[in-house]
Amino acid sequence: MTGPVPGPDPVLEPVLEMRSITKTFPGVTALSEVNLTVGRAEIHALCGENGAGKSTLMKVVSGVHPHGTYEGEIRFEGEPVAFKDIRASERRGIVIIHQELALVPHLSIAENIFLGNERAHRGVVDWNDTLRSAQRLLARVGLRENPLTPVADLGVGRQQLVEIAKALSKEVKLLVLDEPTAALNDEDSAALLQLILELREEGIASVVISHKLGEIRRIADRVTVLRDGRTIETLPVRPAPDAAPELSEERIIRGMVGRDLDHRFPPRTAYQGADAGRVALAVRGWTVRHPVDQRRTVVDDVSLTVRRGEIVGIAGLMGAGRTELAMSVFGRSYGRYAGGTVEIDGRPAATGTVPDAIAAGLAYVTEDRKRYGLHLDDTVHRNVSLASLPGMRRRGVVDEHEERKVAERYRATMNIKTPTVFEQVGRLSGGNQQKVVLSKWIHADPKVLILDEPTRGIDVGAKYEIYTVIDRLAAQGRAVLFISSELPELLGMCDRIYTMAEGRLTGEVARGDATQETLMRHMTTSRS
Repeated sequence: MTGPVPGPDPVLEPVLEMRSITKTFPGVTALSEVNLTVGRAEIHALCGENGAGKSTLMKVVSGVHPHGTYEGEIRFEGEPVAFKDIRASERRGIVIIHQELALVPHLSIAENIFLGNERAHRGVVDWNDTLRSAQRLLARVGLRENPLTPVADLGVGRQQLVEIAKALSKEVKLLVLDEPTAALNDEDSAALLQLILELREEGIASVVISHKLGEIRRIADRVTVLRDGRTIETLPVRPAPDAAPELSEERIIRGMVGRDLDHRFPPRTAYQGADAGRVALAVRGWTVRHPVDQRRTVVDDVSLTVRRGEIVGIAGLMGAGRTELAMSVFGRSYGRYAGGTVEIDGRPAATGTVPDAIAAGLAYVTEDRKRYGLHLDDTVHRNVSLASLPGMRRRGVVDEHEERKVAERYRATMNIKTPTVFEQVGRLSGGNQQKVVLSKWIHADPKVLILDEPTRGIDVGAKYEIYTVIDRLAAQGRAVLFISSELPELLGMCDRIYTMAEGRLTGEVARGDATQETLMRHMTTSRS
């Protein structure tokens, strides 16, 4: 007697097939003969360095790049499809959630969920139906919020859940998530990953683009690696029991960059100047109030130092006050100053405005490069010169020849992948955008460089290049204050690490004594 015949493996039975996809932009081939197959109930990870073509491929399948602007064939649920726009792909059940969330902050959760897909009868919105439906969708994604709550009142993690609830309202069959946990803390990331696993159990397939390889290994069934716009390989994360061992991060990295990265961080090069060890930045008693609610202290009596040639880290959980400290020191560009002093090279420094801070020798690479660090609609060469325009003037007019020459130099030394320095910055990959931001501040010749999440959303290959740049800056005698949410990054790069919690410094750990456990213990220390 034989048992029941097993049905098709939902991971292998395709819901999406992309065959020989080629997509070009002026002067650039973004995708070349790319193939991708996603199973009906599969979590399929898409990995590759910045600029490998991951987001472009997903914009092709979702209709952002419409049929006719690319070559190749797309089949969905076994049928050829030719999406002319996003609405066409959503009607078939394909929904993409971009890294920059597409929510309207001043509308309610319910209004955002059904925006463009309103619950209406005879042309009039049925608010009772809207609120009931929104409540059901929120329960499905595990979000306990009143549907009337404005989205602006939610943290980024909960906004991600609203985006997924919005996708579920469109009867999604394939969910595409582009760097879904890039801006989330560990708790929110874990909740989101668990939701993706639960959606798989409901038969919803997902394509997850992520640089966090540990998360990929946790949830994905298979991984497709892209490199330079081409499909390199598709690998199972957990092979059959008698097959090769579980897919390692090192194996994924080798496919992404085409080589082994034996060392994730470059060897430190010590600064050999006569003033090595001299305190370049001293912040004393720094206190800042919340910009709206002045009863709240967001940075509380913080004192720290950074020496020439030293990389000093700041570790802390979301809301610890790291970014608020950095922005307020750099020209008091956050909150209400309530006290404290800044010294550069042992002398009091005026940092009351951003121009003052730059003139004093400070530079700040923001964690949100697209909002605060770059003019996305402008060119590479103009972005590079932004922080040092006074030095490029001739008779009150910017010397465009000098501006172009400087940009070309940084294009070469920073390995910025762009067709020309006249390319619009918004068209570059995240890693190359970050190199443009760094170039802008390096050219300003700062004594102290404050880096706030400098590798967020960047692949391992581009990270290594940026780590090398940071090490080179320290070796030249610059002082570097390095803020990161990734503890291995701080441990691999920093000479000392300060920890913050609830706006206060809670510890200072030397490189030789630092472990993730030690840092986390200090980061979770509450106020007495």
